[in-house]
Amino acid sequence: MNAFIQLVGTATLQTLAMVALSAAFSLALGFPLGIFLCVTDPAGISPKPLLNQVLSRVVNVLRSFPFIILMILLFPLSRIIVGTSIGTVATIVPLSIAAAPFVARIIESSLREVNPGVIQAARAMGSRDRQIIFRVMIPEALPSLVSGVTLTVINLIGYSAMAGAIGGGGLGDLAIRYGYQRFRTDIMIASVVIILILVELIQLAGTRISNRLIAKR
Repeated sequence: MNAFIQLVGTATLQTLAMVALSAAFSLALGFPLGIFLCVTDPAGISPKPLLNQVLSRVVNVLRSFPFIILMILLFPLSRIIVGTSIGTVATIVPLSIAAAPFVARIIESSLREVNPGVIQAARAMGSRDRQIIFRVMIPEALPSLVSGVTLTVINLIGYSAMAGAIGGGGLGDLAIRYGYQRFRTDIMIASVVIILILVELIQLAGTRISNRLIAKR
């Protein structure tokens, strides 16, 4: 029983670490990219159609890669950055890169939902582009942004489970190596249940935060 608890507990902590760090890195990459895509859109506050189209195509290409294939392609990069291509730490690199384009599109979509009248009013008051972005657009889009980040974290939990198929560590790796390959049904069920609980808790927290932000408007 102690061995079972230790196995499941260690794998859960590995999954939480992978998801938390990859979410932070993907937000660091995707948030500014999403803002830039929205701002440089032909209908944005600082239109740059050609640059916007190029970046948009790059984001679309990265989003179209299945995660397992992308993770294999990024093995060399993981080895360069962290010194290995397998394990929990190495998985953070492809997880972050896979989620960043998704984050960028979510940020872009959320910012586009801001009422143009609010932006025009800020512009009429003499606000510059930077002020409009950080004092008008982001605060107005905050409930939607929180929902988008919640969805990103949930997707990362799914990605981390898939990464277990090729030595990524965490609950996915536990379910495959112990639950499936060693016919440990109890470990398989425990891994799935914990993943479901994590998803439910994150969705619940994200929904509550988003609703509170809406209520404060």
